[in-house]
Amino acid sequence: MKKRKLIGVITALPESIHSKRILKGVFTQCEKYGYSVAVFSPMIQVCFEDKVYLKGETNIFELINCDLLDGIIVDTHSITESEITEVAEYLSNKIKANSDIPVVAIDKPFGNYPCIKSDDKPTFKKIIEHFIKIHNCTDMYFLSGTKGTEISEDRVRFFKEIMAENGLDASDDRIFYGDFWYTGGAILGDRIISGEVRMPQAIICASDHMALGLVNRLCDNGYKIPEDVMISGFEATQEAALNDVSVSSFEANQTLTASRAVDYLMSLIEPDLEIQPLDTGEADIFHPGQSCTCDDNHNRAQVFFKDSFYYLFRDYGEKGMFENIDIGQLMEGYIPEKLTNSESPEKCLEQIYMLTYYALPYKRFYLCLRDDWLMTENQGEKGYPEKMNIVVHNTPVFDTGYHGDDSKHAFETKLMLPDMLEEGEPSVFYFSPVHFQDNTFGYAVLEREIKNGRVINLVYRNWLRFVNTSLEMIRAKNKLLEGSIRDTMTEAYNRRGMDIKLEKMLSKAEEGDKLFVCIVDMDNLKYINDNFGHTDGDFGIKKICDATLSIMDANEFCVRAGGDEFYLIGVGDYDEEIANQKISDFYKYLAKDKETNSKVYKITASAGYEIAEITENMSVARVINSADAKMYRNKYERKKNRV
Repeated sequence: MKKRKLIGVITALPESIHSKRILKGVFTQCEKYGYSVAVFSPMIQVCFEDKVYLKGETNIFELINCDLLDGIIVDTHSITESEITEVAEYLSNKIKANSDIPVVAIDKPFGNYPCIKSDDKPTFKKIIEHFIKIHNCTDMYFLSGTKGTEISEDRVRFFKEIMAENGLDASDDRIFYGDFWYTGGAILGDRIISGEVRMPQAIICASDHMALGLVNRLCDNGYKIPEDVMISGFEATQEAALNDVSVSSFEANQTLTASRAVDYLMSLIEPDLEIQPLDTGEADIFHPGQSCTCDDNHNRAQVFFKDSFYYLFRDYGEKGMFENIDIGQLMEGYIPEKLTNSESPEKCLEQIYMLTYYALPYKRFYLCLRDDWLMTENQGEKGYPEKMNIVVHNTPVFDTGYHGDDSKHAFETKLMLPDMLEEGEPSVFYFSPVHFQDNTFGYAVLEREIKNGRVINLVYRNWLRFVNTSLEMIRAKNKLLEGSIRDTMTEAYNRRGMDIKLEKMLSKAEEGDKLFVCIVDMDNLKYINDNFGHTDGDFGIKKICDATLSIMDANEFCVRAGGDEFYLIGVGDYDEEIANQKISDFYKYLAKDKETNSKVYKITASAGYEIAEITENMSVARVINSADAKMYRNKYERKKNRV
């Protein structure tokens, strides 16, 4: 059966209105062509101030396996905000070095790959002519973004051309540069307040955030908007609609641009297919606010307000409530308390499984962690290990998933997600980092129907933050527990640890499993201590532990039961042949080690084992005593034969 095409999307902060519009265009076209989409995205901006945390977030890009993708779309703007280029440069070099699949950027260049740009001139024409024809403005300024960047200079050119077409002055003293952020508008506001720059009739800003910075700075200093000056933004963001003085703004056409990026990839991937361009219709892209004299768009503001509102008390019997969970529901769910109160890693994973409904709607949810997530200290380490483990898998259908750190759900990391390659209706897979600061635990994958068109939002981002923090808390608690159940010198379990570990293993034993106990006791420890010192004695003990660990399988664990005595304990399918092979491999390890160390004395040990059927009446103590007796018989025979 032909594999469904999979398009990768690289973006950041997918809940932003910019990313939402990009993803809307991608999803709409991919649904037409029957393509699935894999979105790789840090949940924060690349200009996030905590650089250590940012490193943990951007590590999700290391997961991308181009061999599984048929093409990649890069939202360059989102990964170069505030003119930060390191992430984009690293990614472009990485993709180029590892793949020759088609790659296309949106609006801003990405390496040497093709770039599809939005045609913003028609929108800016509507903005400028709105002020000219509706508000009779002839005296206008333009606040663009960072000076010298292509997008900023393009928008300056649009302003000058459109003003000239209308016979109005657009000389350089009417052009100002900012940074596309609040600060750019605030700086221009300060210059007007100080009298350095005179006040015009209207100021058109190349971004909503600069418009907001300008509006708020002027209002804070006693100016009235729009009476003293009318102001417009660009992009029609949520922040513009919800500001104390809402800002009139025009939508950017990123949805159309993103759709054209999909069409471009399709023409390369399947050149025989017919392109089906996106029909944007006659959508109204102007959203009036209080910053010009048009009537405020209260309905739009109400939608944004409802999305952001924190309900303290709500009707939990409301139909469909869990299809649109808001931030109030999330915060009032006391999720951090529930997760961090878990008494064990297993209980924490169970709680995460139970609480995945906060991520609805979804087809499937996956939490993929590295095998050593409980013990790992990989601060700053790039990438993921060769294998990952699906520890939580859930669907909206009750009791259809699973949870637990079980090796049978392990998979090769290069697959990214095994189920993603299954046939079925097109889906979107959101890959999000799971980490604490720059210590990487793994990643989460939220699968949704592509026709649903829903983008992950503020609720999911914060729910995932709660998961991250709870995993770190459980990891820290586990580390303290491990310190109390492990021997400090060898890191093998102590007797308390043995009881805890064995109880868990026996509780999970399947029918037909047997208990295996191998006891190893070092020979001549007293002789080494008396003649070479206790440091050498400790050296010998560690070597015996190393030899025991060398024959340990995944279903077994090692215990330091006494000064120079170790247990190897396992639960599974055992017989005499398997046990004798382990003993043989143990002695081979010691013999080989003797060839590589410079000690003048031999490091040897005696071993004995016992295998027992696991029954309700089985006595672990009797099994250990039997293995111990066999070990001492072995020690006696070896001594008698001077082995």
